[in-house]
Amino acid sequence: MSNDKYPNLDFSEIENKVVNAFNEFDLAGKRILAVIPDNTRTAPIDIMFRLFYRHYIKNVKALDFMVALGTHPLLNMDQKLKRIGVTLKDYNELYSKIKIMNHRWDIPETFIKIGSLSKGEISELTSGILNEGVDITINRTIFNYDKLLILGPVFPHEIAGFSGSNKYLFPGIGGWDFIDTTHWLGALVTNMNIIGIKDTPVRRLIDRARDFIDMEIVYFNIVMHKNDIKGLFIGNNRLAWEKAVELSSKVNIQYIDKPIKNVLSIPSEKYDDFWTASKGVYKLEPIVEDGGNIIVYAPNVKEFSYTHGKIIDRVGFHIKDYFLANFDRFKNESPTVLAHCALVKGQGEYRNSVEYPRINIHLSTGIDKERCKKVNIGYINPKKIDVEKYKNNDDYFVVENAGEILYRLS
Repeated sequence: MSNDKYPNLDFSEIENKVVNAFNEFDLAGKRILAVIPDNTRTAPIDIMFRLFYRHYIKNVKALDFMVALGTHPLLNMDQKLKRIGVTLKDYNELYSKIKIMNHRWDIPETFIKIGSLSKGEISELTSGILNEGVDITINRTIFNYDKLLILGPVFPHEIAGFSGSNKYLFPGIGGWDFIDTTHWLGALVTNMNIIGIKDTPVRRLIDRARDFIDMEIVYFNIVMHKNDIKGLFIGNNRLAWEKAVELSSKVNIQYIDKPIKNVLSIPSEKYDDFWTASKGVYKLEPIVEDGGNIIVYAPNVKEFSYTHGKIIDRVGFHIKDYFLANFDRFKNESPTVLAHCALVKGQGEYRNSVEYPRINIHLSTGIDKERCKKVNIGYINPKKIDVEKYKNNDDYFVVENAGEILYRLS
């Protein structure tokens, strides 16, 4: 994949865009909340933090940041400072008036209801895939501010099609019911039919939910390729995100001539549980031939999910048709967790009470063999993985730092 015709943005270009946005979107004298991703997303939040401080702080009533965790683990102070790229000493001496907040998804009082989607509207938006209404809730803290700035990268995504924009609201700082709805919808459609597609049923629901927030939102849509900044598209409507999707499609999707039998996926070490490291499965599933294998090599990963691990231990990894056929057994479990387990397992068929996944997923992580067996996923001892030997083996396709580049068949 060549990116020669998609040059990196230099610092002065980024700075000019940030400065121009201040005037274009009337930020002077306002209370500003910037919503940012956690450390599992590659984005130059450190650069943007300094630019916002340099050009905004003296001319606004408040400038604070909230980490859009969805249901990811809360960040401690060191992790927050890592995200914004400052030391504790510098924060205390220079930036202490700026709040760096976690989205406290773990506290019910965090949320306030802002609207509802009827089953009829959901059916229309999802082309009949879902027919249940849902309440829309969001972190009430946002209403202490005059404007929201959404700051995050736009990558191919297994549930929304592409990340970015309103996805940092829902699920980023949104409530559980709507997260359950969108994730289960994504599982029903399947990763293969969503990832890397701009217009998806999930994206339509997310964008509709944004309509219930009665305040201006300015989107800073960033396009990354690895650690390079390829684009920054700023706007207060969908158009800026669409431009980011167009560029991300060019720099973050790699095409392969023919299906691959065996893939060794080595997720980035920024993913510290399998909930996030599973991006190393989603981004590679489309190129694996029927009956093929993805080995996820991530010795640093010791847990299925720090938030949802106990539920995963109960329900296991299965194709969506397995969960649908056994719905009474799983009806009281989290739809978000069921969705994750179905997306990991991938497409397949369920016949005569037996599931037949299209491909096989094997974990070579810090999660032990017995636990993998219990949840219906393959296991390979990570001590037996010699990455260099796999690279030199024509039977394997090795992808390092997997999780953000989508691989597709040409």
